[in-house]
Order: sequence, then structure tokens, then C-alpha cells
Amino acid sequence: MRPVDAYTRLAGVYDEVVVDPCHADWAGFLDGLFEGDEDGVSDVLDVCCGTGLLAAELAARGYRVTGVDASEAMLARARNLLGPDATLIRATLPDLPLERTFDAVTCTLDGFTYLAPDNLPLTFDAFARVLRPGGWLVFDTHTDAMMAFISSRPVVSGEKEGHRFAIVSEVDPGARFCDSRIDVTPDGAVSPFSERHRQYFHRYADIRSALADSGFELLAVRDGYSDRPADKSTLSMTWLARLKREK
Repeated sequence: MRPVDAYTRLAGVYDEVVVDPCHADWAGFLDGLFEGDEDGVSDVLDVCCGTGLLAAELAARGYRVTGVDASEAMLARARNLLGPDATLIRATLPDLPLERTFDAVTCTLDGFTYLAPDNLPLTFDAFARVLRPGGWLVFDTHTDAMMAFISSRPVVSGEKEGHRFAIVSEVDPGARFCDSRIDVTPDGAVSPFSERHRQYFHRYADIRSALADSGFELLAVRDGYSDRPADKSTLSMTWLARLKREK
């Protein structure tokens, strides 16, 4: 099988193979975070929204959610989940073809790991452009602990909901990226396929610096979507920031 680009064929079985039932908890975390906003949070931009699982949970809590993703196949599944009235836009970071502002921007489940380091400042600039003053930015990134974890387990295989899969990863610690091939044998009539993915391990200092340069105030860095501060054992950091208000 010749590997195809990320999130083309995988979109068809993404929810069944890749995703754990985490989005309700994450939406609850975000809801609690936004609850204390003095101006209120109503409009949320969900970047790298994938199949729309987080957007659906946020919408169920009363938020107006706009979804953005680079994969039309993923957006097609999101439309099936969210309905024909959902606002879903195909775009690839750092480009955000939007002419309105939001109260919050989210980018979850490793969306940031697909950004090349040179695109970090441009992406934060794009987020700042579409956020109101005081607006929230919440995103997650892989850590050095995750890089070491993947290096120690270069092959992961299993079966989930009848779909067999194998993930073969090669980490370049010097360049701080990981190239993975995902082989999937779906249950049913769909033929087996492979996809290739490249994900980056961004340096903490680079993210912090780029946030500040784009006008964000960093509030906290958490261990996942929890109240625990991130530490050296954290595999996925969740960053909480707000766009500074004009003086």
C-alpha cells in the first residue's frame, strides 16, 4: 500500500479507531474556564475541529461554534454530526480566512503538533486577529516526555471496534519531529490503507515567546485538560492564554 496524505482515508474511521471518549470532559473543562469571563463567552472558533466531536459538545452547552479544518474528508464527517446549519470552513494554518471575531479559540487533540515550527508565530498572529480583546486561546502540544515515550514504543498495534491498526513511528530528536505511518484494516467493505503523518515537538520556550509576541498573556500550562500543573512527566500540555486588552 502506498501511504496517502494525513486525514484522507483515515477520516472515514477516525472516530472509531483514533478517538477516546474525552470530548465531553474537555468541553466541561472549557465551560468551567469560560464561566468566569467578565464579558461572557458565546462564540467559539474550533480550529483543527476534525470530525466535530468537541464542537458538538460545546454546542450542546449553548456555545455558537465555527469549525475549521484542513481536511475536507474530516469536515464531511463533522457536517454529518453537526447538521447542515453548522459553520464549517476548510483552511490550513496559519491561514484563517475569517472576517469576524470570536470570544475563544480552541485547538485540541494534537492539532498544533502538525504545525511546522516556522508557522507558530504566524498562527498565533492569525488567532490574535480573530479574537476580541480578552479572548481566550486554549490548545495542546506534545512534550519532551511524549517524544521519549514514542521513541520507546516505535510500533503500536491493536484492534478497536473491529478495525485493526498499526502505527509505526520514527522520531528525530534533533529536528524534534516524528514521522508515522498508520496502517488500517477496516471492518467491512473498505479496503486496507496507509497514511503518513509528521508531527512536531515544539519547544516550551518557543511557544511562550511566540504567544507574547502576538499579544497573548499566558495564564497557565496544565497536564492535559485538568487542574494539575504540567511537569516533566506530562505527555500533553494544555496552554491557557488570553489576548491582552488594549491599554
